[in-house]
Amino acid sequence: MTQHPDPVVRITPGEVRGFWRGDSAAFLGIPFAQAPVGDLRFAAPVPPEPWDGVRDAVAYGATAKREKPGEKTLIPEPAVAGESTLNVNVFTPAPGRADADLPVLVYIHGGGFTEGSPASPWYDGAAFNRDGVVTVTISYRLGFDGFGHIAGAPSNRGVRDWLAALEWVQTNVAAFGGDPSRVTIAGQSAGGGAVLTLLGMPAAQGLFHAAWALSPALGDVPGERARTLAAKLANLAGVPATREGFASVDEATLTGLQERAGRPASTDRLAFVHALLEDGLTWGPMIDGDLITRPTIDSLHAGVGADIPLVVGATDDEFTMVTDGAKNLLRLIPASLALGRLNVDARARKAYLAANAAQRRKGTAAVLGRYVSDVVFRSVVARTAEARGGERTWVYRFSWTSPTIGWACHCLDVPFWFDCLDAEAVPALAGDDPSRALAAALHGAAAAFVRDADPGWPAWSAASGTTRVFGGDPSRPDVIADGYASVRALV
Repeated sequence: MTQHPDPVVRITPGEVRGFWRGDSAAFLGIPFAQAPVGDLRFAAPVPPEPWDGVRDAVAYGATAKREKPGEKTLIPEPAVAGESTLNVNVFTPAPGRADADLPVLVYIHGGGFTEGSPASPWYDGAAFNRDGVVTVTISYRLGFDGFGHIAGAPSNRGVRDWLAALEWVQTNVAAFGGDPSRVTIAGQSAGGGAVLTLLGMPAAQGLFHAAWALSPALGDVPGERARTLAAKLANLAGVPATREGFASVDEATLTGLQERAGRPASTDRLAFVHALLEDGLTWGPMIDGDLITRPTIDSLHAGVGADIPLVVGATDDEFTMVTDGAKNLLRLIPASLALGRLNVDARARKAYLAANAAQRRKGTAAVLGRYVSDVVFRSVVARTAEARGGERTWVYRFSWTSPTIGWACHCLDVPFWFDCLDAEAVPALAGDDPSRALAAALHGAAAAFVRDADPGWPAWSAASGTTRVFGGDPSRPDVIADGYASVRALV
């Protein structure tokens, strides 16, 4: 067997050395910006300093996510210690071949804009490399450091990190065999929200050419709410709500306090859910009047990003597993009454329950779980597709039920999308024998879209409601006429 030498490529700041693993190479932890510490902690990202010689890129770089002992997440997303948290990972079958002109996938991790890591084994680009796609995963600042309002500091620093990473891709991806004119961005959950935010952001136009949003959770934090939260956080920290004040608080302390600042006051289970549904995410992209001037759906409706093809979809029961834990407590409460406690008005309740009759038969916990899933994720899919009108938009549902969780739950689609069913921790979410055919279908559609800007099923934009169902009832068609009819009462 021929032993390939470690691949070395030259990018703008200097040379980087990766490593081969089979027929593709990995380059890990390459900085796209300087470490956001000291004077740069609350600054816009600053390009990295050039280096001499060859820089090793053989281990994941530091992550904005910090270690939490005993923490278990649906997706294994390791925390890597260190300060230089703004980095990219590149997986490529053609390192150093600037003439390869392969399509490029840039993936943005999720985690509610406060957690998550690009170092997950699920995000390895091996399967996309196999299919002729260069894959890049990016990091960004999280929580208050990335998204909180700070007087005297640039707004939306995490969003600026996304932009800086995409600019890095435009400048450097050819060195890894990628074509900067064929970049698709994708992400799941908060990462899917990031995709839609970038799609509707004038400042991001030209940095990518197609987009795929998995289970998108939008931030769209109103400016006034962001300022109120910042004041609350400053009060908890005992510092002025200024750049200097927040900079005087160490990262670990501020991260702990940001959870308290965003916590609803009520401890009642339904009131707690209601507060989250009404207020949305605490930390995330803010409507700042600069980068983001209006809610994302409004921006898409106004035609921003209209020339960019989009695929958007969600799992059928994103968060039903959460309410499922309370099914014994909820079994005697009528679904209509429970929705009323969430301030769903009578007319909307009636329409919603009629449209979700099958779910209603599973009990009140199942209805509430579906409702939360619909408000946070699935209605965003339908609203996004409708907002784009006749522009190229494809919609899907992931309906395969996890044998371990019991629902088509949040994050379940990710290892199928990446075709990494043998990766660490997949059995905990997808069982010991997940469907290889389903992975081939979903990943195949993703690879086709990155290559050809068409995932292979009829577009919603050609006939409103058209939806591809992955992992549904095999006796029914894969493409249905109105796949999100059950959320229309919320749209």
